[in-house]
Amino acid sequence: MGEAVSGTPRQWSEEWREALDVLCVRLDTVGDVLMTTPAMKALKQARPGRRLTLLTSRRGAAIAPLVPEIDEVVAYDPPWMKATGPRTDVSADRMTIDRLRAMRFDAAVIFTVYSQNPQPASLLCYLADVPLRLAHSRENPYGLLTHWVAEPEPERFIRHEVRRQLDLVREVGCGTSDEGMSLSVPDAGRERVAALLAPGRLDPAQPWVVLHSGASAASRRWPPKKFAELARQLARRGVKPVLTGTASERAVVETIADASDGVALSLAGLLGLGELAALIELTPLVVSNNTAPVHMAAALGTPVVDLYALTNPQHTPWGVPNRVLNRNVDCKYCYKSVCPERHHRCLAGVTVSEVAKASMSLLAETTARAKPKVAL
Repeated sequence: MGEAVSGTPRQWSEEWREALDVLCVRLDTVGDVLMTTPAMKALKQARPGRRLTLLTSRRGAAIAPLVPEIDEVVAYDPPWMKATGPRTDVSADRMTIDRLRAMRFDAAVIFTVYSQNPQPASLLCYLADVPLRLAHSRENPYGLLTHWVAEPEPERFIRHEVRRQLDLVREVGCGTSDEGMSLSVPDAGRERVAALLAPGRLDPAQPWVVLHSGASAASRRWPPKKFAELARQLARRGVKPVLTGTASERAVVETIADASDGVALSLAGLLGLGELAALIELTPLVVSNNTAPVHMAAALGTPVVDLYALTNPQHTPWGVPNRVLNRNVDCKYCYKSVCPERHHRCLAGVTVSEVAKASMSLLAETTARAKPKVAL
């Protein structure tokens, strides 16, 4: 516990027990929001009737309708986050503070990775008159936090991101025996995917896997030409590759599809998050760079081959059969969006044969796993 706050964990729990309207601050993107859902579940289960509002980025807000623990979402791109472009107009910040104040929250939990400073978000909640404010913090927050958990990472240890956030809310008496991530699949998404995988596009008797080649950071992308060769190698083993990607990634994905000699089916640009969730729920395996589909797969119980660039260590697949592939390098855990060494060896050094072998091994181990049937 931090020295700025007096009291014991028991007293903290008593203070938080009556908080009905709780603001969950997670100003990152889809994967980070998903890795926070077990902690949100713990908050919900600790107090019947508790409502959770998620304050997150516009990109993070896109997944909120698929998370059953979230009752409401407020989208906000703050100037202290890397993904927010430069701006001089502070009207969005003032409007967000005013909106949060009008919502009259009883408490706020500021969820961060250990390399993030919670102080700006703590100040936001302070200015919005949220009376109870909880976060990890390396520096003494003084009055910005009412409940300060001293930051132990990375000096003492590094936890998985899911464990970190579960530990945070446990400090105020909120625990859960169900530590799985939460993600619901809409029926409309299942119907759309069934139509996209209709006969002639996918043989229901043939094994198939999802290949996801995108990622927001260049440092987390395995080379597209390797994805194309992987598609060919999997096809030679009798496995149909299905390619996914956003509309902005469609050109790259189509290049991969073309280079696969026609063996891959591309759904790039055709799936919203609800449809992507339905596809991931259905497939026996996801092979992906370390980005949102990895965490969606983990939330849905789908095995993952994670092409995991060593930019940071705490975001591996949670709670599902997996293979995490990379190369150990001296420059690991750089936290950079672009490889500062320009060689990208931690990820580019992973061979196609390794990924194909890991994929076939994981498929063989998990073939008994029950999956919903696509209506073809």
